[in-house]
Amino acid sequence: MSDTLVQDLLDAGIHFGQRRSGWNPRMKPYIWGQRNRIHIIDIRETVKGLLTAAKFVQRTVGEGRDVCFVGTKRQAKGAIEQHAGDVNMPWVVERWLGGTLTNFRTIRERLKRLEELEALVESGEIETYSKKRASQLQREKRKITRNLQGIRNMNKLPGAMVVIDTARETNALREARTLGIPTIGLVDTDGDPSLVDIPIPGNDDSMRSIDVIVRYLAAAVQAGKAGRTAANEGDDSAPAEMAAAGGDRGGSSSRAAFRGEATASATATAEPAVETAEETKTENAE
Repeated sequence: MSDTLVQDLLDAGIHFGQRRSGWNPRMKPYIWGQRNRIHIIDIRETVKGLLTAAKFVQRTVGEGRDVCFVGTKRQAKGAIEQHAGDVNMPWVVERWLGGTLTNFRTIRERLKRLEELEALVESGEIETYSKKRASQLQREKRKITRNLQGIRNMNKLPGAMVVIDTARETNALREARTLGIPTIGLVDTDGDPSLVDIPIPGNDDSMRSIDVIVRYLAAAVQAGKAGRTAANEGDDSAPAEMAAAGGDRGGSSSRAAFRGEATASATATAEPAVETAEETKTENAE
């Protein structure tokens, strides 16, 4: 699987970063070199970050919590809406509304309002209003649907957040940090990896590379759901292991505890595949 993953990442061009003039020095550990004044991202760091993130996502979902996918840039909308929707996870692809997490009660009230408006339309009662009032209600319904459609089934705060482009999703990351929600982010060479708990260095402007990352994490969600189902059906060992894992992370130190906890095993898994793909990466970079 690792060989296929590395090849998929290389084919998607995830190792192509931004121009050297616009880089963020904090990304230096993740940069392999440069070609034609464009930074080349170390594919080993990408695979390491992705495997670490996938392990954490699988465990989080297995414990019964959801993962919220956030990507409001044009290149990310399609992949997030498709893959997150396929695994029934909350997603945001339009403008991040301030207070989506920190003022969650108000967001839930707006979603209740959406249900009321949908009931008016389905029952035909909206036809009894004047044309001006009906138009206002329809416009309100479209606006709420556009902004909150992806999180309308999110009845509690997520256990983790996945963002595409940390520079663009600063508001979402700030709210997650305030509430102690662990974050995973696809970070380009002009981004800041310190804004997320698990950075995945890679090209965040390519639709193909974003699709590979989101698809892989969605597969981890599906695996976590399978474990959740097994636990609900009476698997005694799975709940015990998950409870032990949750106890190890603790409360206020949870973000620091899991930060890089799977790095060693992820590196061991990724190294053989990366070595075989090293020659291919060099050819693609040139």
